[in-house]
Amino acid sequence: MPSDPKLTDNTPDSSSPSSNASAQFATALELPIVFVGAVLLGGFLGFYLDRWLHTKPWLMFVFGALGFFGGIREIIRRTSGNPRK
Repeated sequence: MPSDPKLTDNTPDSSSPSSNASAQFATALELPIVFVGAVLLGGFLGFYLDRWLHTKPWLMFVFGALGFFGGIREIIRRTSGNPRK
């Protein structure tokens, strides 16, 4: 009935074991992509800066290392129990 005050909510309960397992599975699949993406982005940025500034291969190593540490930092941030984003 349209005047029925009871609302039906068909969204799955976030505390159910299946949604928790699927969230953990999604995080486990996402972390390697985030890490490799950070390293590749840093390496490519350094590579193109090296080509532009003629400093081969120093900036590629520096930005690759920054990408590595950024990837590690992102993995730690995503796997910590802290809910802040």
